[in-house]
Amino acid sequence: MNAILVTDAKYIHAYKVSIEFSDKTTKIIDFEPFLIENPHPQWEKFIKIENFKKFKIFNGNIVWGRNWDLVFPIHSLYTGNLLEQCC
Repeated sequence: MNAILVTDAKYIHAYKVSIEFSDKTTKIIDFEPFLIENPHPQWEKFIKIENFKKFKIFNGNIVWGRNWDLVFPIHSLYTGNLLEQCC
């Protein structure tokens, strides 16, 4: 069985991103609850929308920051449960 990877991501609105996975599943993920409910100096800069919108796809995942300052397990993205173990 092949691992599920992020193949595409498009900014929607506010903290919502449409994420496409390698199995062609697409999910709209709202990152706002995670960012607001889990303050951390490493990712507080992504509360600013202009910084949040600067994500990229790298090695099959969606990441923020030059050093992967914010990244989630693929399984968390796929299920939409960002409060599982992250970063």
